[in-house]
Amino acid sequence: MLYLPQTSRADSAELANVFSQEIAAGSTDDLPLQQGMAHGNVADGETLSAMVIRSEIEPRHVRIHAGLFFSSVVAGCACTNDPTPMHTEPEYCEAVFEIERDDGGTTVRLVETPA
Repeated sequence: MLYLPQTSRADSAELANVFSQEIAAGSTDDLPLQQGMAHGNVADGETLSAMVIRSEIEPRHVRIHAGLFFSSVVAGCACTNDPTPMHTEPEYCEAVFEIERDDGGTTVRLVETPA
């Protein structure tokens, strides 16, 4: 499970900044990057950054609709004589984060965006 404890305690003035920093510093394993890709075949969260689109702070949880910017890799067979070098593609997806105020436990849901 994803935990965002600093974001769960942030006030509205600092929420976007704290959330973006916490997402960039955390593990990408609990984010739906692989499902949100449009170009590559393997998500690469090394360049992950987040942009808050909308947020709501309620007594029991914080809800954040965010855009996630990351890269994907188009991986070849990685054979010795494979002439196709691996390269990265820019990716973007949107997700809704529901963060529990008491412990920072977070559920993430990918949002379908119009093509």
